[in-house]
Amino acid sequence: MSFVTAIGLAVALLVVFPYMAHRLRRRRAEERPFAGAHLVPAAPPRARRRSQLEDRALFALRAASVIALAGLAASPLVRCSRLSLHREGGASIAMAIVLDDSMSMRATFAGGTTTRFDRAMRGARELLGSAREGDAIAIVLAGAPPRVALAATTDLAAARAALSETPPSDRGTDLDGAIAMARALVSQLPQVDRRIVVLSDLADGHPDGPPLGEGESLPVWVALPELREDAKDCGIISADRLGVGVRVTLACGPGAVSAGREVTVRAGDDVVARAPAPMGAGGDVSLTLPGERDKGDLVAHLEGMDAIAADDVAAVVPEAAAPAIAIVADATEEATATGGAPILEQAMTALHLDVALRPIPAVPDRAEDLAGFLGVIVDDPPGLTPEERRAVGAFLDRGGELLVALGPHAAAAPLGATFEPVLSRGVAWGETKAKGAAEAGAAPRRADAASRFTDLGARSRATLAPEDAKSFATLIAWSDGAPLVAKRTVGTLGAGGDAWVVTLPFAVGASDLTLRPGFLGLLAAWADEVRAHAVPVRIDVGVPWVFRSGGSVAVDGPGGALGIARDGPVARAAPPVIGVYEVTVAGKTERRVAAPIPAEMNLRPRKVVAAPQSHAVGDDHASVDVSWVVALALLTFVAAELALRVDRARRPEVT
Repeated sequence: MSFVTAIGLAVALLVVFPYMAHRLRRRRAEERPFAGAHLVPAAPPRARRRSQLEDRALFALRAASVIALAGLAASPLVRCSRLSLHREGGASIAMAIVLDDSMSMRATFAGGTTTRFDRAMRGARELLGSAREGDAIAIVLAGAPPRVALAATTDLAAARAALSETPPSDRGTDLDGAIAMARALVSQLPQVDRRIVVLSDLADGHPDGPPLGEGESLPVWVALPELREDAKDCGIISADRLGVGVRVTLACGPGAVSAGREVTVRAGDDVVARAPAPMGAGGDVSLTLPGERDKGDLVAHLEGMDAIAADDVAAVVPEAAAPAIAIVADATEEATATGGAPILEQAMTALHLDVALRPIPAVPDRAEDLAGFLGVIVDDPPGLTPEERRAVGAFLDRGGELLVALGPHAAAAPLGATFEPVLSRGVAWGETKAKGAAEAGAAPRRADAASRFTDLGARSRATLAPEDAKSFATLIAWSDGAPLVAKRTVGTLGAGGDAWVVTLPFAVGASDLTLRPGFLGLLAAWADEVRAHAVPVRIDVGVPWVFRSGGSVAVDGPGGALGIARDGPVARAAPPVIGVYEVTVAGKTERRVAAPIPAEMNLRPRKVVAAPQSHAVGDDHASVDVSWVVALALLTFVAAELALRVDRARRPEVT
């Protein structure tokens, strides 16, 4: 409270004057008849006794009037802790509210249950409360990826409705992207006064990054500094089932340690395994399950309290294998003259992919053996056995990527060996007069690669049956129009399974295909498809799952059914909160997990540019105009006093 406000409220001390006036007022002495008084000569009274406090109702009204007068004097100076906007000359403004809905905003304030997101939402409502007709409001959510919750509009009711429909999430944080999006929304509006208001704890995992708002063309006001108070958090990154055991991986933010806490695995309300948490800032914890608990849904818990409770729980899922690409090639036929690994393996290694390469002798005949691979390359296989076909079919059905090079062995497949589900007919191997690829027959994105394959020096090639050729999309064609590189989608669940075929083997003696620079480009394009379409069991929260089957897609999670965004045959669904999701595509259902992002456990705030203009944008302590209420109360008290005095005047005085 300021000194001026205190002086204004001191007027209330004048309430003592009505009290003293009532106490000091003298009244006429009471007269009582006494017979003997007639014998005493009359004499004037020397003194009168002071009256007691009487007419309490009138005194109460007068005291209330004095107090109301004091409140009226102090009301222009009253300020409360709420966000308000400053205006230049009273003109309308264009404001973009950047609301952080990332997981770090779930942190609670010390000693309470209110989260940072709750306070940010209240601040956003306060800003909307200070908006006027003609102001343009836009709302951008800073959880990664940034999203526009409301495009710029002058409909304040629509802005309040959009704000009320914004729930918290467990996404990562992208403040730079959100501010850039907010700037684009308001920079072209007709209002001269434009600004960006950021409601965030600034914990985007980059506390040492460049100050927020540096170099911005519009004023950026980072409001609510209380959101950036110090906090510590640890959480569960993953919980993998390993046979009869569970491996739980913990992570902690700077300054936080998991020492003294405990990791438990529960089946419902029963604790089936427990172990102490690591002494440092996270790590792995191995727990052994009892024999009777080797089946059923299990949940890992990090016991104890920290800033964020949502990341202390994780569903236990089968261990997700490290991403890998399997290579099935004949080392004797693909060996180079200088020795070493087959040329296909050398080419894949030269791409420096972020996935492991695993040479295997043959196509696995069990689906479980292919579960750990994102893609499989097979060079000139002699067909597929029934067991291999089932395994490959399951691999493609769950979204795997297959690359098959067809050569003389493929055309001489033994009885019972076919290429289903990739090809429905057999493959022919024979001489060709085509020297190489035709640039005109290449897909738009493969024209450059086709120009590198114009002269392959191939004497023979594989030819697809007409029925199979129609089912494939030709990426690169021979000069006579036949497919050189083609692909088709086979799988249904997940990202869809693409089968690529090349009508030349990768052996050096068959053609110059593997010696051309375009060969690395071809493998890189296929590897990009592998990484783009692979759908792991566990994914970072906020990263969308991609479904390319074109069929029905449904995703149910902790918050209910997710919205499905479609772009032609491609569908996407981004999990907004951590937890287990049931994904159903074309009638097939599987469980997937959205995992927390370790960077969100780093609650250290990012620095902010000290911008003097931010003081002209808004204030954390707003003036509250309650003078009209106090004045109305004062008039009511005065009117009541007058009415009471009139009533008292009509009554006869009792003597």
